[in-house]
Amino acid sequence: MRVAALLVSVGVAGNQAASYLLNVAAARVLVPADFGELGALLAVLVVGAVPAMGLQTVTALRVARGDADRGRLLSLGLATSAVVTSVTGLAAPLLVGLLHLGSVWPALCVAGSLASITMIGLCYGVLQGSRRFAAMAALLGCEAAGRVGGTVVGLLLFRDATAALTGTAIGAFVVAGIGWVVIGRPRPARHHRGHVGEVLHAAQAMLALVLLVNLDLVLARHHLPAHQAGEYAVGAIVAKAAYWLPQAVAILVLPRLADAAGRRRFVPVALAVCAVLDAVVVLGCALLGPTVVAVVGGDDYADSAIPVWAFAVVGSLLSLVQILLFSRIASADRRSTLLIWGAVAAEVLLVTFWLNDGLSDVVAAAVVATGLLVAAGALVELRSRRRVEPVHQYGHHGGRRE
Repeated sequence: MRVAALLVSVGVAGNQAASYLLNVAAARVLVPADFGELGALLAVLVVGAVPAMGLQTVTALRVARGDADRGRLLSLGLATSAVVTSVTGLAAPLLVGLLHLGSVWPALCVAGSLASITMIGLCYGVLQGSRRFAAMAALLGCEAAGRVGGTVVGLLLFRDATAALTGTAIGAFVVAGIGWVVIGRPRPARHHRGHVGEVLHAAQAMLALVLLVNLDLVLARHHLPAHQAGEYAVGAIVAKAAYWLPQAVAILVLPRLADAAGRRRFVPVALAVCAVLDAVVVLGCALLGPTVVAVVGGDDYADSAIPVWAFAVVGSLLSLVQILLFSRIASADRRSTLLIWGAVAAEVLLVTFWLNDGLSDVVAAAVVATGLLVAAGALVELRSRRRVEPVHQYGHHGGRRE
């Protein structure tokens, strides 16, 4: 487990570092207008990848239960990929007007990239569910080199957003092909309709999590003066770091949440490990706040009084939310996952009507919303441990019956 945790941590860190270096390279190579176009389309790519996250979660749980045929899972992935690509492709003219694009081609490149990214999510799910964490870490490295590397190559060769996103699409396609080989080259087989419902449920839950992770930054940009919004963006980097630090814990624990006994045993352990890891971040930010601000933001923010410890608390709470959310998805508890949408609404209301006078107000709203969500999620988890959950059985066609 220690080796697996190390490998996955390195893979996740490499992926994040590659994305960061992409933004640095783009900022230096492109003129501001083109950089803004690329940044907006990469943000669309992040949102469009949410179904891939849902597909990965559902696939990992099914493989961990031993009830998933690889051919049926591949068919499910192809169907999900087709839907995501079709919706994005049909929305391409809308994106042209909304993002003020020069042509429809960059938006179509995003649609093509999402087709492969969705299939990569399927491959991650198979490897995660079968606990092939070394192979998963290697595929994470391939994605960093292929998808992100392809974007950088297109960027450096032609110096425009369309070429960069063409590189994204080509790189993602190559990585998806490698992933298909790694999971055993399965052939498509007919999947059960119930699988689609599971992916939709997981995708909407993961979408709520993605919104919650990024919501405070958007609200700060809307409500605060430009300078304070810039300072908030520096603090948000600390929050993201605290959120991503225990990411390997979430990846390793998900397959073990596939049954009720695993959830009772491993959810408290995962929560404790995440809390301990992030406590170090919160404590370090509390003691070395100005130094952290200078390192993250640079000389322009060296004199800013940003409460980075509060941002670290937000990121830490979000890491706990992720574990609790995985547990509810694994238990097919569709009502409790609505709590995260309630937290999104609560944060919007808090900032819109009350906590919007300054940077500290907005981050306080984020702490309150995520803190209440963690408390509510923990209460739901405790209640679920006191009752006997239904045993899910799967027939020959992968359908669930209770």
